[in-house]
Amino acid sequence: MQSATSTNRLSDRMAATAARLTTVSRRLTATHGLNGFTIEELCEEVGVSRRTFFNYFPSKEDAVLGVDETEETERFATEFLALGSRGWRAVLDDFMLIAAGHAERSGFGLAEHVDFHAALEREPKLLVRFMGLNREREQLLVELIATREGVPADDPRARACADLFGMAIKTTMTRVFGSGVADLGQIGEFDIVGSIRDCLATYRTILEPDDPDVGPPAAAPQNPHTNPTPRKDLQ
Repeated sequence: MQSATSTNRLSDRMAATAARLTTVSRRLTATHGLNGFTIEELCEEVGVSRRTFFNYFPSKEDAVLGVDETEETERFATEFLALGSRGWRAVLDDFMLIAAGHAERSGFGLAEHVDFHAALEREPKLLVRFMGLNREREQLLVELIATREGVPADDPRARACADLFGMAIKTTMTRVFGSGVADLGQIGEFDIVGSIRDCLATYRTILEPDDPDVGPPAAAPQNPHTNPTPRKDLQ
């Protein structure tokens, strides 16, 4: 029987191979399109056999999307649930903690995300599949949150946590491509995890209650167009 250490090492090697296949397939797709390279060419660059490729992915499309994440997803769920319920604020903190570890294990940095973005732009059918996968993952995330917090799967707070985290990721990617970081050689200087964490901190300054020592917030001004004061001559 293999020891736990040997099993973990094998798992890490397999994860590294899968990540390498995804990284190279994304770069090749971004540069040449899906039909611009063969599985044999991909395997030659990665240094694995064609048979090994099919042990990880059923097609080039799946390699680009990196959809074979069952083990990593299970690890994420196990770690998240093990932290236990500590209030809704802790949900986002725990997301960041575990997501940072996931990013480190995957080896995917900003350069890989840039290649992925370019691959999706070049191959619209990949974009459609990616959007569908994202919806499935978001729903799984909502259910995972609800399970840990002991609420029904349709609890709006569970959905809100998943939505906020998704918005932070989207904002970060907008910063990357909107500011030209991806084109200006600044990739190595951009901290994806730090940017997501900053976005979540910004959301909290808006959503969390003000300092109780400051006193209650001022009453909202009345909108004269939607709630006009009745005229005396009409009363």
